[in-house]
Amino acid sequence: MPVAPSIDQLARIIGNVAAPAFLLGAVASFISVLISRINRVVDRARLLHDITDDDASKAYLKADIPRLRHRALLLNRSLFCSILSAILTALIIIVAFISALFNVAHEYGVALLFMAALLTFCASLIDLARETRIALHDNDLRV
Repeated sequence: MPVAPSIDQLARIIGNVAAPAFLLGAVASFISVLISRINRVVDRARLLHDITDDDASKAYLKADIPRLRHRALLLNRSLFCSILSAILTALIIIVAFISALFNVAHEYGVALLFMAALLTFCASLIDLARETRIALHDNDLRV
């Protein structure tokens, strides 16, 4: 049993982890989008909390705070699932290289990790879809 993997083994492993590496890049970009959406919701909530009760022209906007809270909850859960997906995807790459180093079969473990990564990514997308359904409101279109 060789101590270190050969160049051919490493080339095969690098080829095998190309798809997870692309998935990791996509998830990282998606996390960036989620963070920017969360920041927008938080900024809007802060703006609404700063409206005084005696400002009659804008007081009605404070009724939007529960909707913003619900959006923040969905985005936070989506962000958590995306981060979990990224961790699972990174584990796929790590397991592939460790298994090559120790010359151990890794197909089942990588397959399970990949399915878990995709399931958590789908859960994240579902939460984002739910958030976008409630995102646009009449109050958002008023100046």
